[in-house]
Amino acid sequence: MADPKGFMTTPRQDWPRRPVEERARDWDEVYVPGALLPIISKQADRCMDCGIPFCHDACPLGNLIPEWNDLVSREDWRAAADRLHATNNFPEFTGRLCPAPCEAGCVLAINQPAVTIKNVECAIADRAWEEGFAPPRPPERLSGKTVAVIGSGPTGLAAAQQLTRAGHTVAVYERDDRPGGLMRYGIPEFKMEKHHLERRLEQMRAEGTKFRTSTAVGRDIGADELRTRYDAVVLATGATAWRELPLPGRELTGIHQAMEYLPLSNRVREGDLETSPLSAAGKHVVIVGGGDTGADCLGTAVREGAASVTQLDIYALPEAVRDEDTEPWPTYPMRVYRLSAAHEEARDLRTAPVADADARLFAASTLRFDGDPQGHVRSLHLTEVDARRRAVEGTGRTLPADLVLLALGFSGPDREDGLVDQLGLEMEPRGTIARDSGFATNVPGVFAAGDAARGQSLIVWAIAEGRAVAAAVDRHLTGSSRLPAPIGPHDRPMAV
Repeated sequence: MADPKGFMTTPRQDWPRRPVEERARDWDEVYVPGALLPIISKQADRCMDCGIPFCHDACPLGNLIPEWNDLVSREDWRAAADRLHATNNFPEFTGRLCPAPCEAGCVLAINQPAVTIKNVECAIADRAWEEGFAPPRPPERLSGKTVAVIGSGPTGLAAAQQLTRAGHTVAVYERDDRPGGLMRYGIPEFKMEKHHLERRLEQMRAEGTKFRTSTAVGRDIGADELRTRYDAVVLATGATAWRELPLPGRELTGIHQAMEYLPLSNRVREGDLETSPLSAAGKHVVIVGGGDTGADCLGTAVREGAASVTQLDIYALPEAVRDEDTEPWPTYPMRVYRLSAAHEEARDLRTAPVADADARLFAASTLRFDGDPQGHVRSLHLTEVDARRRAVEGTGRTLPADLVLLALGFSGPDREDGLVDQLGLEMEPRGTIARDSGFATNVPGVFAAGDAARGQSLIVWAIAEGRAVAAAVDRHLTGSSRLPAPIGPHDRPMAV
């Protein structure tokens, strides 16, 4: 390590965010442009170069974190970029979108604030693009084998890039009009501007990957035709079957799934629409669900000019620090109070005066929706619940609601296109695609990876799945593979 005492002399300093009043009026990324590089070398100095770096175990990609921390502290950006890209195809995505389980596993985090690993990663990735350290890497020779990748989210893109670089001819099929999956239409611009995505897609095209957009496999092209045309097929369709909330009043107009709402605002940013048909402008908005997707809806509604925005979380208000008995280091603490950029905006702008903290009502369970004579939702009735999610008597309340957004997560791949049934895929009881220890489904030559098979997970797990399934497909096509396989299909995050 460059500075053996860095973790003792340098306090943690995160990438500063722009003032709330400024960023809530635009859709640019929330961070101060150019404010990361002046502080990042000293932050990398805080890495202790542990004998056993648990950040490695916490990250499914196996990122070489102490190595590139040391290189950044010495400002050797080219070598740092090489180390970073050795394990991660898209570090500018994870540096902005990942909740950083690596930081939860940082040894320094036992009794101090963790190293700003995510910020260091983002700084390396951005510097690599600025300095030309991420050129296209087309294969030296082609294998003569063809692969279809269905889905262009982080799993599909990682698998496609790895297989293309291994010399196979790869086509990525995407049912939307542009590639990127949820990174394109699910992630708001203020979390990751889409030029980061476009830059990687251009790199992949230059390497030889082909993209077939506006093509729903199973509907626009049959599964059997695809199997005949390609030597292998990778299913990376994601877990897009959203969970429902079957309560009285659910049929009212104005109640929508989060993934009906968010893509429309992203299409406005793409220039496809002038305004979103589901815009929150002037409306009282209630978001049901306390996760990241709900926070994305919150930040979007704030920028659209909602009259009020409240987010409901069925869990109790978390503590400020991890509970070492239930979520000990180095596991990722799920129940710790975190203030995302969207929650900070909602708190400072007082979008929900009735909230427990920022815009959130904790330990809150929805009971029913009421509407007006025209059949449009106007209010949401809720109650407080205890730790076992039982209603607490006398705690009922009513919130005004002109727009209700359901952000309750996803249960598995969407089956409306008919792909699953056409292939005759075996499914797990929880609705995901079944696969063996080599990512192979019950259909010869067909592999499954990412949320479609693992279930809803983090972007780092999605990329790790893409890299691992690429190694499995390469081995299937050629008999062996030199591609890295960071995880197995049944690996799970560290837990007690």
